[in-house]
Amino acid sequence: MREVGEVRRQRILAVVASRGAVRVSDLATELDVSVVTVRRDVEELAQSGRLRRGHGVVRSLVPVAQPVVHQQVNGAVALVVPERHTYLYETMNGARKALEEAGLRVVLHIAPQVRGAERPIVERALQEPVQGLLIAPRWRTHEEELADSWLAGTGVPTVLMERRPGGALRAMSSVCSDHWYGMQLAVEHLRALGHRRVVLAARDDSPTARALRKAFAEITREGLDLAVAMGSDPGLGLVEVVKARKATAMILHGDVDALILVQQLVDAGVSVPGGVSVVAYDDVVAALGSIPLTAVAPPKTEVGRVAAELLLRKLRGESTTGERIELLPELKVRSSTERLTVS
Repeated sequence: MREVGEVRRQRILAVVASRGAVRVSDLATELDVSVVTVRRDVEELAQSGRLRRGHGVVRSLVPVAQPVVHQQVNGAVALVVPERHTYLYETMNGARKALEEAGLRVVLHIAPQVRGAERPIVERALQEPVQGLLIAPRWRTHEEELADSWLAGTGVPTVLMERRPGGALRAMSSVCSDHWYGMQLAVEHLRALGHRRVVLAARDDSPTARALRKAFAEITREGLDLAVAMGSDPGLGLVEVVKARKATAMILHGDVDALILVQQLVDAGVSVPGGVSVVAYDDVVAALGSIPLTAVAPPKTEVGRVAAELLLRKLRGESTTGERIELLPELKVRSSTERLTVS
């Protein structure tokens, strides 16, 4: 899709601008695409005058700026994430690596699956000599988010990870994935394959799930014969929903529910992708199924890294106001989607 290609070319420009010169083979490895694809992108960028192309090497048109010497930051940072949340563990690891590379010690706290668990954990963490806080609250409901207004007054530089705060927390700094764009990637991929009857299965028990349901409703308002959003609990009988609605495609948040649905469809005699195309949202284990799933992959590790870098800027006094950064997901096309054939 053209949007995905443009995102990839923007990433090529960003890498080249930061390093000055990059080998085409290295770009292909970093972007997880073929060398042929990168060469085609580089040729287009060179023709439009946005970079210089050499023999196997891509060069920036402007000199690479020298790194800024920052004020040294010492001490520790508290990192709080929910328990049993594989998606956010990838984000946590991205943050941890960036903080440790900056010479900071990371103090990890795991919040249990209990309403209000984060507040006492944070209060205890801040009794230790920590310089700042990175946190990904669970926020099963919108009411829980509103109840966490205390996060705006922690007393130390604080950045939210993979959360887009509102209400009393609107002015807080945050780094998250642009899930509206991620849903657009999924829907447009299916539209391009000829699918017009699409069902979204997404719970309502996380900020990501709620964002995906809202995005799906907005994006599918026109251009589809059927657009249904419903809960993704496998016990709800999604196979029966697919048959009753005559849906030809499903989008599921997240990977485990999508893998379970594929098995249920196959057991019911519905082939994937021949009978129903399936797109997962998260891409944590989507590629590991007997049928590797096409999936939207939010930049989980990158969210953590950028959040840590934003916190470091705050600790150095380079950023004192609230900042909201959104990073773009990618679509990984695998074996669970194909063009709709009309019999």
